[in-house]
Amino acid sequence: MRHAKLDDIDHLPIPVIPLATVYPAGFLLRWHEHRRAQFLYAATGTMLVETDDGAWTVPGERAVIIPPHTRHQVRMLDVETSSLYIEPSAIDWPLDACRVVEVGSLLRELLLAASHIDPRDGVTAREAGVLDLIMHEIATLAEVPLHVPIPAAAPFAQLCRSYLADPDLSISNSDWAATCGMSERTLNRQFKLSTGMSPAAWRARARLLAAIPLLRHQNVSEVAARLGYATPAAFSYAFSRAFNVAPSRLHAQ
Repeated sequence: MRHAKLDDIDHLPIPVIPLATVYPAGFLLRWHEHRRAQFLYAATGTMLVETDDGAWTVPGERAVIIPPHTRHQVRMLDVETSSLYIEPSAIDWPLDACRVVEVGSLLRELLLAASHIDPRDGVTAREAGVLDLIMHEIATLAEVPLHVPIPAAAPFAQLCRSYLADPDLSISNSDWAATCGMSERTLNRQFKLSTGMSPAAWRARARLLAAIPLLRHQNVSEVAARLGYATPAAFSYAFSRAFNVAPSRLHAQ
């Protein structure tokens, strides 16, 4: 369904509500949450999703599953989305955190079919079958590790969010330690306790996530140079190792 607001249809007595939307480049859906779980699919473009405890990058032909009552914001980069808003009682897969998943050809076509369903007029047996099959497909999807954790507490939360907004290769542990008013040793220890990663490893992963929207319009060599990698091969190796997908697969998606 298109051209509708969730608030106007959330009350409908059906387990899955489909809603498709086209967003202008750079559009920011500011902090909000939904009563239902959300399956947010990027048919085109890239979505940058933040919650209170993490950031997820969602390239085209992938989706992010957002648990119910999870505060989040989404920046849309030339995105056409297909969303499903799902009653929590209808879900039989884990909903402990957001996760990015691959969307294959079958599910893609089912989501396209669902975008034409208008539940305000009632749901036919065929439409109910489409939505039911979508739920079965979602339950089998594998996660793609396209995220970094964000510490909940100051001062690390602001450091991480600022870095995600503008990744800078020149920033070092000493810079972060000075900003936080602590020693590098204390920074390393406390940051790792908060995220499970060292500050340097976290920044490296955040830079790789920043490469994903760049790959839509630049080739691997250009992105590698922009992010400060010595060679395209070094960038490709780091990207593939971090995300289990070659950067060339994301170019122009």
